[in-house]
Amino acid sequence: MQIMRVADGIWHALEDDLVVGRGHAGRRPDGRVFVSIDAWHLTGFDQLAEAMLAALPAPLYTLVDEADVELASGWQRLGFTVRRREWEFAVPTDPCVTELEAVLPPPGVTIVPVGSADEGLLRALDRTIRAEVGAGAGWQSMPAEVRPRPAGDTIVDPTRYAVAAAPDRYLGLLRLVTATRQPRIGLIAVRADSQRRGIARALLAHVLGTLDRRGIATASIEVDESNEAALALFEGIGSRRTGSSLELAR
Repeated sequence: MQIMRVADGIWHALEDDLVVGRGHAGRRPDGRVFVSIDAWHLTGFDQLAEAMLAALPAPLYTLVDEADVELASGWQRLGFTVRRREWEFAVPTDPCVTELEAVLPPPGVTIVPVGSADEGLLRALDRTIRAEVGAGAGWQSMPAEVRPRPAGDTIVDPTRYAVAAAPDRYLGLLRLVTATRQPRIGLIAVRADSQRRGIARALLAHVLGTLDRRGIATASIEVDESNEAALALFEGIGSRRTGSSLELAR
């Protein structure tokens, strides 16, 4: 078997001039390098991994469906260890299921629909939340949407956000990612001085209700297993666990 680096971050495993495996390494917006391998058999995986690990500086990361035991074992055999686990949920939108129909934001707070947020206030809230995360829980359990970026900004597309607004500032946000099969909630966060007021539930009630009126039955979200508050929030509105993924690091 022959291993070839065919482009920056791309490797091929060749057998009798046929491609029997592919490896990829890419740098994410937060600066971390993630690797992946798709190989026909174990030999191809091992040889691709050996070539990639020799060429790439640590630390390296990979994402694996936890149900794919063989793939997870392959990475762990190479020195990768489990760094975090995310549970994947199917989130119902029907207010009769979520019991969010009567949920309103607290006094003095309004919900600004997806696509209507003021960009300046949204970016100010983003900076506040990132500073609070960095000073508190840290980034290890945060989704990609809120991790630090080299440019110092995590708002890529302001039109994807619904926000909870006070008269002078934004208090919470929900990022809705439109996918081909179902929308995904990429992030829901409330600034520290406004937590425990029902703002996250009010954001969910608004966004899920809007999706239900559009005929969309479910959305999806991934929640870190250490985030007990988020797990309780989504399980409390009838969300169903559909799987889990592992982030491994070397």
